[in-house]
Amino acid sequence: MKPRHLVFATAACLSLAGLSGCGSDQPATPDGVPPAPKGETAEEFVERINTGLRAQSPELNAAQWLSSTYINDDSQRVASRANERALTQLNAWITQSRRFEGKQMPPQTARAIQLLRLMTAMPAPQDPQKLAELTRIATQMEGMYGAGTYCTGEGQARSCRQLGALESVLASSRDYDAQLDAWQGWHSIAPPMRERYTRFVALVNEGAQDMGFADAGELWRSGYDMAPGEVAAETNRLWSQVKPLYEQLHCYARGKLEAHYGMRGQVDGGLLPAHLLGNMWQQDWSNLWDLLQPYPEAGSLDITGALQALDDAQYEKTLKTAALAPEDPFEGARDAAYTAQLQALGHDPDDAERTRLNRLAYDQAIARVADLRRAAALAGAKAMAARAQDFYTSLGMPSLPKSYWQKSQFIKPRDREVVCHASAWDMDMTGDVRTKMCIEPDEESFTTLYHELGHLYYDLAYNSQPPVFQGGANDGFHEAIGDTIVLAMTPRYLASIGLVKDAPTGEQALVNAQMRMALSKVAFLPFGLMIDRWRWGVFDGSITPEHYNSAWWQLKAQYQGVAPATPRGEEYFDAGAKYHVPGNTPYTRYFMAHILQFQFYKALCDASGHTGPLNQCSFYGNKRAGQKFWAMLQKGSSQPWPDTLKGLTGSDRMDAAPMLEYFQPLDAWLKQQNEGKTCGWSAPAASQRSPRP
Repeated sequence: MKPRHLVFATAACLSLAGLSGCGSDQPATPDGVPPAPKGETAEEFVERINTGLRAQSPELNAAQWLSSTYINDDSQRVASRANERALTQLNAWITQSRRFEGKQMPPQTARAIQLLRLMTAMPAPQDPQKLAELTRIATQMEGMYGAGTYCTGEGQARSCRQLGALESVLASSRDYDAQLDAWQGWHSIAPPMRERYTRFVALVNEGAQDMGFADAGELWRSGYDMAPGEVAAETNRLWSQVKPLYEQLHCYARGKLEAHYGMRGQVDGGLLPAHLLGNMWQQDWSNLWDLLQPYPEAGSLDITGALQALDDAQYEKTLKTAALAPEDPFEGARDAAYTAQLQALGHDPDDAERTRLNRLAYDQAIARVADLRRAAALAGAKAMAARAQDFYTSLGMPSLPKSYWQKSQFIKPRDREVVCHASAWDMDMTGDVRTKMCIEPDEESFTTLYHELGHLYYDLAYNSQPPVFQGGANDGFHEAIGDTIVLAMTPRYLASIGLVKDAPTGEQALVNAQMRMALSKVAFLPFGLMIDRWRWGVFDGSITPEHYNSAWWQLKAQYQGVAPATPRGEEYFDAGAKYHVPGNTPYTRYFMAHILQFQFYKALCDASGHTGPLNQCSFYGNKRAGQKFWAMLQKGSSQPWPDTLKGLTGSDRMDAAPMLEYFQPLDAWLKQQNEGKTCGWSAPAASQRSPRP
């Protein structure tokens, strides 16, 4: 994920003449914001914006970074105030831009002013008090999500778990009740957000209307070099291309869930139970590999197992090194330290043995072992990031700066609350790039690193552009870069880097590999659509606060074929249990990215000279493909995205055909497996009219 507190990413469909929709009355310059210089030309105005954005970026991003990595009242107050200042300045610039409506100017200047209105996904009202309220609510909701905790029991029996621990239950347990408890537990953190979110919607809608848009959803849809009303139709066209493949995967998964859980493996109407898909939001089914693997005997790419083995080896190495270190500060407690080390490795000393140890020395040893475990985890996480970096540098791209390794959050801290949701940050538009993650030694974290580094390399490539053009050609491009690299992580590539011993071959191995990829890429597609379908309805008023939850589950049933196993009334706010809702991150970008990445992948495979089936291509180490990729990244948002897409792929239109070509073997196999079954599902009747597109 690429955070965009001020989104320098989207391309507008509007001409400068279209800016007149903002109205002819220009509000006064907000307090504390200098007025526009008299006689300023459009070119000088854009230069002033660029200078201001470059100056503003370090402070704003530092405040947001602290708010996400040190969650407390103080950091939230600082972040809220920084957002308030930035949005106040943005409102002033938008007001000042109206002077140039209808005037002649160079195309790049006109484009820069077009992009100005779309620099934030959180349009703020002109009223200073309402603007301050908006930034305060936004910061509070993100903090509530990051600190979300599910607790059970009382007194000494009280147990509390955060998202990571609850996700682990869904991923690894196959106990129906334990999975349901974990799923319901995480969703219990969201209801307190509901009132804040309702007010948030009213404020961003007012901000969007102040800028000339009907609502915030229309503003979001204005960033795709097409009329806002065309975005729903375009994404529906793409969905119609890939929906048959998703339906086959859904049918296969339902059969496997029924085989394992019996009748509890589906919900009435052929819907899949939300808590049984291995992921808190049912957006990725990779954790169901143990149930869905087509051919267990054909060899398995157990990436998680390989990473955990490396993690264990790193820990044992760290322990041995520490035990031999002459500067060991606990020299007088070696027996206790050794005992504690045995305990950490699975041997628990009995009470008599523990009593013989000096209590202070024992406690010190326990702390020492905890420190060693953390040091090993950090070393392992950085090694995973270095492996991801290696793919990009193999293409001829630069190494990440030294500051990346010093300032990124690689693992979850022990001493504070943080937002663990993975994200990539460009702190200053000049090279201070970071990732924020809570890395675990598993496949999900491994591939997520490749994804997040894609954001950073995009940032580094377009840092030479003026700040107003430092963004993706559209926001879907930004999300597709790293995932294009993930597609090139073929079994052969994984074997070449030593993560798996041998790349399995043969038809059964191919189906296995395709299934692994489909559980991530294909399973995601309808989820990538439904979140913004819900928010567009919330923003335009066709989904009212009294129906937030029922509309959420209606859309999940319609698009994903997923339902909760137990009733979820309006006392819940299940949308808030997904980061991107309280975090106010537009989501259609992710759907587009899942289409675009296959187009990018095919173009880079062609550039690398690949012949044979598309799904067998890896362009790792190919400098020609890397040069073509880098050239696209350098464009940023300086031109309409169809032009940027055409420069890489030869086509100026998004198209799912490369994705379908990639998954052709799996599609044929799924149809064979599902032959004779009744596939598809029926969504329950909507309790209100459908949201407008």
